[in-house]
Amino acid sequence: MDLIRSRQVFALKAKTRARKAQLARCWLVGGALFVLQTFALDTAESQVILKTNHYRQYAFIQINNVDQFYCLDELNYKESRWNPKARNGSHYGIPQGRSKYLLKVNGYKQIDWQIKYINARYSNACNALAHHKLKGWY
Repeated sequence: MDLIRSRQVFALKAKTRARKAQLARCWLVGGALFVLQTFALDTAESQVILKTNHYRQYAFIQINNVDQFYCLDELNYKESRWNPKARNGSHYGIPQGRSKYLLKVNGYKQIDWQIKYINARYSNACNALAHHKLKGWY
């Protein structure tokens, strides 16, 4: 009986440590994005980078998982370079979705739309990225 109880306690402590490490990584990435945004030069190019970092921060907050954010970041960089006005044929916005809705809304709502789409179709951003690498689309 003591062996089972000690295993349960050990598993709970390990899970708590893993969660704390994940939260620390989340804060670290968020802090790095904030520093990049704060110290960017005030040029036209830096304004684009600044807005891109806002979209990336927003996506990070919505996902709240470092690994999934990295997958979403790579996916969006490949698709649109985080540009909400990007267009490729009948695909629009940051997620390069086919919905005409993406033409009318800002980048933040495009990110919300993308996260809902990815969660419904692939369950998470890393699965969507894996599919994109395999097929060339998601």
